[in-house]
Amino acid sequence: MLQYLKNKPSITYTLIILNIVMYIIMTLFGGTENIVNLVRFGAKYSPYIINGQYWRLITPMFIHIGLQHLLINMITLYFLGTLLENIFGKTRFLMIYLVSGICGNIASFAFNFSSISAGASTALFGMFGSFLMLGESFRRNPYLQTMSRQVFLLVILNILFGMFGNSDLAGHLGGLVSGFLLGYVVGVPNLGRVPKVKRIVSFVILLFINLIILNFGFTS
Repeated sequence: MLQYLKNKPSITYTLIILNIVMYIIMTLFGGTENIVNLVRFGAKYSPYIINGQYWRLITPMFIHIGLQHLLINMITLYFLGTLLENIFGKTRFLMIYLVSGICGNIASFAFNFSSISAGASTALFGMFGSFLMLGESFRRNPYLQTMSRQVFLLVILNILFGMFGNSDLAGHLGGLVSGFLLGYVVGVPNLGRVPKVKRIVSFVILLFINLIILNFGFTS
């Protein structure tokens, strides 16, 4: 049983199940498109974060606004997650997912102060970023090069649509950059060695950027 779980993308499956369960619970207790209910269940709302509800930097990753929002994000999580979990390993993949999601929510907190936002998109953009890191780090791997180019195009399209829509562009970009840097920080032992200098520099940059953004959010 343990070997079976080890070989399956169990982290990806668990994340999908958690998101679906949260959607069902919210649907039963007020709906997923009700602003009051979204805030009640932990959507990102910057004034509340200012007042000490720091857990709102985490909970938005597991809340979705409507069925379409959930389906799109879970399909993306399934296809990218199964690949990245196999490449990075379970622990490293989970770290990339959660930390980049939090960093994306930090950016949303600072730059979309008055808006209410929710969804796994900040973490998904972190996954996009880690794919771009793989393309940069392993340039002789044709599979990773093809995948990173496709992901890069997908990122550009998402950013362009985000500029003319209601998506949380700051959160997406925050997750993207953080996921890219986290790819170096956690390393990819299944593929090869990431230079120690790159890992240290990436960690310092990641920490520095997020501290600056947090400070901006709390002082602006």
